[in-house]
Amino acid sequence: MGRFGKLETDVHIRAPASKLHEIYHERTHHISNVSTDKVHGVDLLKGEWGEVGSIICWRYFQDGKARIAKEKIEAVDKENNLITFTVIEGDLMEKYKSFKFKMQFIPKEKGSVIHWVLEYEKLHDDIPDSHTMLQLCVDVAKDIDAHLMEGSEEP
Repeated sequence: MGRFGKLETDVHIRAPASKLHEIYHERTHHISNVSTDKVHGVDLLKGEWGEVGSIICWRYFQDGKARIAKEKIEAVDKENNLITFTVIEGDLMEKYKSFKFKMQFIPKEKGSVIHWVLEYEKLHDDIPDSHTMLQLCVDVAKDIDAHLMEGSEEP
């Protein structure tokens, strides 16, 4: 087991990629209204919503505990629907020297795919890979999809 880790997954979503990108990029604070059991709040601490360099604080529930992550918006590529958040403070820093969330929203003929990448450096080799964090990302994305598709004619 190495200190550097990378977990990836694809989440198939019924909503358009542009709508998902908009929520994660510019309307991040609405996620806590959609995924209430997982995300308890998203607050802007510095900058403007969606701007590179801005800092946001996530209050979320993982592994049976309320947690916090302060993240900097590291990169945004609107054309390719890419966003990167870098954790700068919070509970993840108890186990990781660095932690990044990268997501790309890829349009498909029907719906879209979110490609999630979690990249991190563990403080020591005995720390397990963060599969529960990846699952939390997937579950929140599915909640957002269900919200966006509410009232849709699709089955």
